[in-house]
Amino acid sequence: MAHFEDLNECLIACVKAAGGSKQVAHKLWPEKTMESAQRHLLNCLNDSKAERLAPEHVMLLARLARESGCHAYAEYVADELSYADPVPIEPHDEIGDLLRQLLQCKEEERARDERLERLIAQHLAHAPKGSK
Repeated sequence: MAHFEDLNECLIACVKAAGGSKQVAHKLWPEKTMESAQRHLLNCLNDSKAERLAPEHVMLLARLARESGCHAYAEYVADELSYADPVPIEPHDEIGDLLRQLLQCKEEERARDERLERLIAQHLAHAPKGSK
């Protein structure tokens, strides 16, 4: 796990991992020309400039870096906030976990439905005539 002096240093590592400033900037601001977007990104990552990334741009940058196998942002945040090191979950593992959870929920729902049906049948069987 790399140690970064500050958030900008971490974000710069994320930009490099995600394909460089030109490619990343265009993904962050597709409405801008590639050169304008790149210039804006570089200014945002320069402590001496006033421009800053919006939170949604930081998250997109972190996602782009993660897709490239770079976990610097998650590691930086965990380190800064005194959390245990993050453990990335691979998409196929997450799909498997979600499918298991879905099947478990469906099984629990089926069991509740059966119990409810039994309770209703018992109630109807023991209810006084005329109150059904």
